[in-house]
Amino acid sequence: MDRSARPLVVIGAFVGSLVVGLLLMLGVMGGFRHATAPAAIGGPFQLTDQTGQTVTEKSMQGHPTLVFFGFTHCPDVCPTTLFEMSEVLKAMGKDADGVNAYYISVDPERDTAAAMKEYLSSFDPRLKGLTGSPDQIAKVLSEYRVYARKVPLKDGDYTMDHTALIYLMDRDGKFVSPFNINRKPEEAASDLKRYL
Repeated sequence: MDRSARPLVVIGAFVGSLVVGLLLMLGVMGGFRHATAPAAIGGPFQLTDQTGQTVTEKSMQGHPTLVFFGFTHCPDVCPTTLFEMSEVLKAMGKDADGVNAYYISVDPERDTAAAMKEYLSSFDPRLKGLTGSPDQIAKVLSEYRVYARKVPLKDGDYTMDHTALIYLMDRDGKFVSPFNINRKPEEAASDLKRYL
């Protein structure tokens, strides 16, 4: 091979391997899907709220919905997030009546409807705590792509590691995006009102 052509062959091989690697990466990450395709988050579920009423995905229809997953024995993240959600609902005034706000348990063993009712009594009354059987909870966790894992503690008790996003669903029950709660309640409320 001509010595002057050798660098071109090396550069060509490098560029070719970059293209192949990029195509493989896009394929693995789902990058070949249509760019505007909605994210596959959410789906059918049937759970019970803290008053014993059945709530399904159809309950979301016609209203924007905030969905947060947690558990009543959560020491800090869950109560903080529920307080912040309560502040956003308060900042919305009467418009908050047009929003669904769901707190779905990742710990069905301990989070009965009665436990959820007591726990949520400290927060905005429009927050609904949803629970169900282990199978029902496993189904909704899978549909929302929520990570949840039981972590044993030294005293024989346990805690839960879990995804701590707030999901914003539109009036059709379709996932919009994670809802940013780390801002002034008035700013978050104004953002949420756009989906009414």
